[in-house]
Amino acid sequence: MENNRSRQKILSTASLVSAIGNAILAVAKIVIGLVSGSLSVLGDGIDSATDVLISIVMVATSRIINRPPDKKYVFGYEKAESIATKLLSFVIFYAGVQMLIVSIQNIFSSEVRELPGIWAIYVTLFSIVGKLSLAWYQFRMGKKIDSSLLRANAVNMRNDVIISVGVLLGLAFTFIFNLPILDVITGLLISIYIIKSAITIFMESNVELMDSVKDENVYKKIFEAVDSVHGASNAHRVRSRQIGGMYMIDLDIEVDGTITLNEAHDIAEQVEKNIYQSIENVYDINIHVEPKGHCMDNEKFGLHKEMM
Repeated sequence: MENNRSRQKILSTASLVSAIGNAILAVAKIVIGLVSGSLSVLGDGIDSATDVLISIVMVATSRIINRPPDKKYVFGYEKAESIATKLLSFVIFYAGVQMLIVSIQNIFSSEVRELPGIWAIYVTLFSIVGKLSLAWYQFRMGKKIDSSLLRANAVNMRNDVIISVGVLLGLAFTFIFNLPILDVITGLLISIYIIKSAITIFMESNVELMDSVKDENVYKKIFEAVDSVHGASNAHRVRSRQIGGMYMIDLDIEVDGTITLNEAHDIAEQVEKNIYQSIENVYDINIHVEPKGHCMDNEKFGLHKEMM
């Protein structure tokens, strides 16, 4: 319970830092983008503004997942983090599509564009330094507490760094070649990158929501843990899922049907101990003990050794 409270505190603090940092960068880039007439800087600022919204969602999520289990949600509220990550991907996708539309409209516009002001370069340099710091902090905290939400936000901010570098290069070439259209083309390329990132985050958030695992080697370790215990055999209906970065593992094993209940319990307990030793971040293990020969061939869910 103490570890859970600590995890939520880190998630909440990291989200607040993200909100404040992105708010400062968003205001700076939107104002300078409008004043300097740079579409790419303005788009970069809008992207940072969506990050502020994302951070607010993260703060709200950290409060939700801190709730204890109840009669309706007996497994707790940890999956709210994955749902928020899914929502985050939609917000990023929307921002990317909006920027793509604006960029295409400007490319085919007959309006004569002027060169952006020099302040566009200065604010972009400021953005690169700020986003690098925020991305590093979010990734470090996400890795520390195994948070998909913080890692997704770190990826989003890493993308923002790449976006700002692209904006900087686009501005540089715009001034060098005296071609304002290059600023618009840079905005178009950035929008495509944002959309790609959103799709990646969307797919990664499916892992927890679909009761899957990120590392399929978990199953290999489970079978090895069973095989190393004398008296335990034929691990089947092996299932593993992740909730809040923690593994929930269920499996059936077979033992000699003539041994006592205490002996069967000791075997199952040793299997459980082996799994805890071989797999990190295991929250709960449920082992069902059956007499040898009881395994059914038509079991719908879970894995058996032959499937590995």
